[in-house]
Amino acid sequence: TGRDVLRVALIVAAVYIVLRTLWFANDLVLIAFIGVLFGLAISAGVDRLERLRVPRGVGAAFIVLSFVAAMYGVGALMAPTIATQGRELKARLPEAVERVERWLREHGRLSSTVLGAPEPAAAPATAAPADSAGRGQQGAAAAPDTVAKAPESPLRSGLQRQLQNATRYLFPFLTSTFAVLAGLLVILFVAVYVAADPDLYHAGIMHLFPHRARPLAGRVLTEMATVLRKWLLTQLIAMVVIGSVTTIVLLILGVRAAFVLGLIAGFLEFIPTIGPVLSAVPAVAMGFLDSPEKALYVMIAYIAIQQLEGHILIPLLMKGGMNLPPVMTILAQALMALLFGFLGLMVAVPALAATLVPIKMLYVERVVGDDMKLMTDDEDDEEG
Repeated sequence: TGRDVLRVALIVAAVYIVLRTLWFANDLVLIAFIGVLFGLAISAGVDRLERLRVPRGVGAAFIVLSFVAAMYGVGALMAPTIATQGRELKARLPEAVERVERWLREHGRLSSTVLGAPEPAAAPATAAPADSAGRGQQGAAAAPDTVAKAPESPLRSGLQRQLQNATRYLFPFLTSTFAVLAGLLVILFVAVYVAADPDLYHAGIMHLFPHRARPLAGRVLTEMATVLRKWLLTQLIAMVVIGSVTTIVLLILGVRAAFVLGLIAGFLEFIPTIGPVLSAVPAVAMGFLDSPEKALYVMIAYIAIQQLEGHILIPLLMKGGMNLPPVMTILAQALMALLFGFLGLMVAVPALAATLVPIKMLYVERVVGDDMKLMTDDEDDEEG
């Protein structure tokens, strides 16, 4: 009927407007997702404080303020060392890049092959004799200018070009300090409110489903919350462990700016698969300041740390894991980074894990008929 057509048209228009709004405000949506992610992690601590008769609002604020105070204390304690090593890293990294390029040229034409830069033309062995005294004087006068204009390093120019592109596409939000502070405040407030009263938002979402579908929808939402909470807690612990172990190993190897490089490794650990690779690049380059052998040792150390993390640390922290296919994880990170920049890269893995939950529970279990292992089952076993 005409009324049905009108109803369908209104639904389609409403869905289109909502999707366009979400796309327009994608930064705010991703920041809110990060806030919810931290709120779910904080709620685990709030639940324990609630058993001690601490109100949820007070417990959530206490955990957040304690975390901020701890971060400020550690930052104030390490600030002089980090500032000094940060300046050293910034000053010595170009020299490290030049040594890497020199080593590559000595051991083959790898720099031109990797970066696609043409090799500089070789200088002639003997200078052509001057036809006259005037030409000889002119050539002698031009010699210092020729020596002063050395060919630009293809490795450095290639890295600078790639860093400029990465800064443009991955870190556009860093151009505004106000935007960064506003984003952090939104994350903190969302995390506190979600942790203080998660049932309020859970009940609100339940009102969007018919009564007959609410039990299943509740199971799906609970499983999604459990997956996100365990993932974030695991990543936070892994960040601290990897940052500390990396710093200790770099100090043992005698690498310059070890504390700053360890801090970079800890922060980039939040981005699985890609983050550890990015954190190893400046460390290996700084190893080249001493010798290629030390750079090789640094590379081996980073590989060993990541292998120990993947096979020992993460299985201990998250029993059974999330079973995310590596190829799907890399593609999700690449797609989210391409669409939304650095914020998309940060939330790619938890968003993928949350998306797979309804696929497993609503399609694989109920349509295909295969049994899927859920994290809520593990929690029920532990409580039992």
